[in-house]
Amino acid sequence: MSLVITEGCINCDVCVPECPNEAISQGDDIYLIDPARCTECVGHFDEEQCVQICPVDCIVHDEAHAETRAELMAKFERLAA
Repeated sequence: MSLVITEGCINCDVCVPECPNEAISQGDDIYLIDPARCTECVGHFDEEQCVQICPVDCIVHDEAHAETRAELMAKFERLAA
């Protein structure tokens, strides 16, 4: 599944350069993750880089965009093409 940034976001900007798919962007109040681009770093890393770097732990799995590891890998392959 995709990741989502919660209201706990402090707009520190550290997650943006960590995303290999450029899925994170500035929203009106907090940063946003584009579920069409988020692969939870599957295909790039073993762990979600934005989750690892977030100082306030405000990045969680988005239950509204559930995907299997195979679906995330297929998305990675489409984005990398």
